[in-house]
Amino acid sequence: MIGQVIFIIILLAAVYLFGKNVAKVRRNILLGRDTNRSDDPARRWKVMAKVALGQTKMVKRPVAAIMHFFIYIGFVIINLEVLEIMIDGIFGSHRIFSEPLGSLYGLLIGSFEILAVLVLVACVVFLARRNMLRLKRFNGIEMTAWPKSDANYILIIEILLMMAFLTMNAADYKLQLLHFGHYTEAGSFPVSTLIGPLLPTGANALATIERVCWWFHIIGILTFLNYLPYSKHFHILLAFPNTWYSNLHKKGEFTNMASVTTEVKAMLDPSFVPEATAVSRFGAKDVTDLTWKNLMEAYTCTECGRCTSVCPANITGKLLSPRKIMMDTRDRLTQVGNNIDKHGKDYTDDKALLDNYITREELWACTTCNACVEACPVNINPLEIITEMRRYLVMEESQAPASLNNMFGNMENNGAPWKYSQADRFNWAERS
Repeated sequence: MIGQVIFIIILLAAVYLFGKNVAKVRRNILLGRDTNRSDDPARRWKVMAKVALGQTKMVKRPVAAIMHFFIYIGFVIINLEVLEIMIDGIFGSHRIFSEPLGSLYGLLIGSFEILAVLVLVACVVFLARRNMLRLKRFNGIEMTAWPKSDANYILIIEILLMMAFLTMNAADYKLQLLHFGHYTEAGSFPVSTLIGPLLPTGANALATIERVCWWFHIIGILTFLNYLPYSKHFHILLAFPNTWYSNLHKKGEFTNMASVTTEVKAMLDPSFVPEATAVSRFGAKDVTDLTWKNLMEAYTCTECGRCTSVCPANITGKLLSPRKIMMDTRDRLTQVGNNIDKHGKDYTDDKALLDNYITREELWACTTCNACVEACPVNINPLEIITEMRRYLVMEESQAPASLNNMFGNMENNGAPWKYSQADRFNWAERS
């Protein structure tokens, strides 16, 4: 009974802390401007099923896709066993699903064990790729000590959890054979039977190992749950809403600002009566000028580096890294959220996403080719953030490279990007 009480207290505390942290993330995301991403729900469900559930954009890198698929499927299906563990912990039962499921239970446990091994293999492969092969896309100026450690921590935690799971089953299986206590025969253990010979033969020692692994496994999962909001692995949860709210318009389609559109209509039609709208900033200087979808994407970023690895600006040695754009946005948004928690919502720290996190050189290095958008496995769009910050530089600060200023002048004076007047535009045809 004491064990049940301790487990219930730990479970409630973990759920409470997780809910509290998720509420902060939600609050931070909603600091962004409103945007409508609820149109065409049927198509959105299809995109989510295809990209988030089906992971169709992962297959462009087959090795990573297969390994990630093992972890993904293992994470989803093994959680069914976690459900049983939680029920057992609350009610003091043992393998409560074994009796109602009958022979199906053995098939499920056997499948869970095979999946646990596949997860172990995938995590070891990913650790090797990051720390031994040192793939280029896992490095960069934005990949400081913490992002690299974060990835390793999660992989190591998953390895330890799977090892505890298999060791727990191995001890349980041997206790079942000994008909010890409440360990009645239930389940099929194709992997644990291979581990069993490595464990002690005494019933008391086996029971201790089984209980230690049981507690380690479930507390490890609850700890992992509360680590997610602080980690890039929050994409485990946010990938689904993020893909559902994907931009369904053509890639690269530039948005019009309502205030500018209204002003143009008023200039063209003196009888036009504009609706009263709040004065807003042109473009984005800080995270609160971006949309809530942009901010959700910042929290969804997996830091996989696929966007940066295909960015032509980055490949040619320029400072731009689309991954850094998303990481900087998340870091700045987290800082803004922490300031609200400490000082209230009206507090300003005299910092901004522009200049303090993202440099102007990075912004102007972008070719707006959409390669990063196409490469992202969860439909994140760094280009929207870049173009909004560029809009601020041009429309609010009148700061743009000389080549662009020349083009703007030509557009204003000649109605075209070139220096020739409209009257001289076809002189080349007359000469030929």
